[in-house]
Amino acid sequence: MSTPTDRRPRVLSGIQPTADSFTLGNYLGALRQWVALQDDHDAFYFIPDLHAITVEQDPTVLARRTRTAAAQLLGLGLDPERCTLFVQSHVPEHPRLSWVLECLTGYGEAARMTQFKDKAARQGTDRTTVGLLTYPILQAADILLYQADRVPVGEDQRQHLELTRDLAQRVNARYGPTFQVPEAYIPKATAKIYDLQTPDKQMSKSLPPAGAVYLLDDAKVTAKKIRSAVTDAEREIRFDPEAKAGVSNLLTIHSALSGRTIAELETDYAGRGYGDLKKDLAEIVVEFTGPLAERVQVYLDDPAGLDRVLARGATRAREIAGATLAAVHEKIGFLPPTS
Repeated sequence: MSTPTDRRPRVLSGIQPTADSFTLGNYLGALRQWVALQDDHDAFYFIPDLHAITVEQDPTVLARRTRTAAAQLLGLGLDPERCTLFVQSHVPEHPRLSWVLECLTGYGEAARMTQFKDKAARQGTDRTTVGLLTYPILQAADILLYQADRVPVGEDQRQHLELTRDLAQRVNARYGPTFQVPEAYIPKATAKIYDLQTPDKQMSKSLPPAGAVYLLDDAKVTAKKIRSAVTDAEREIRFDPEAKAGVSNLLTIHSALSGRTIAELETDYAGRGYGDLKKDLAEIVVEFTGPLAERVQVYLDDPAGLDRVLARGATRAREIAGATLAAVHEKIGFLPPTS
């Protein structure tokens, strides 16, 4: 299928509610670009709570984290008037399309997904669920339901997007034009942020918390984490990701938040120590996260209002998803429901 000329390119992305706060890496690596994409894309953003239960979840915690995720996205600048924001489980077309796609996916295709193999090897077969195996197929359904043209992805999701493209092309070849085949979208301004304690690994909620800056952390906690960031035995502040991974990571964060180039920062910090860089960076980060936490709390203090925003988003999402699913069902031979 080709993109209709009468609409803006459609983009879709989601972020799981698997922690009490997003990280600074989540923001600088993806969420900041989500905000910008609202200007020139038909943007669909969702909280994939269905994906979250591939590992064991406390129901109360999951519900709280889902609302907190929505509040953070709104606090960061997503505008329900300019994008569609919804919770995955509020749109039942997702698992319904996933089942159809599962029946068109070979077991070998699903089993050789790198993330599945890695997690299954760590957990063992007794603790590895079928949901983890079919996770990428549900992810394909997430994308194809909305006829997305572009999907912002990192390297760890490229394989899943390729499966999505394969499935879209398979359906199109077998049943006729049905799905838009999505393209990977890599925003130019994306910054890859690394763990403060293990700067050879990307900042992640799955690593020990000492190395991750959480957007909703208390200011003192954030400042302490940055002051404790791993550097090296030298004193020179220069950007060299291989020889000075820790320092380079701090410069990257500084540049991303301050808007100053790495070269400018290297000049400004010439002859100064790591303590100066960490002190300044802590102030910059806290200046960003402090007001954000206040905005997020406003949304959390009005759960009914937050739920209304999500309900409107789900209604809009179901308009698109429902039409896609109905077309798929007709093409594969399901009888339409009668009133």
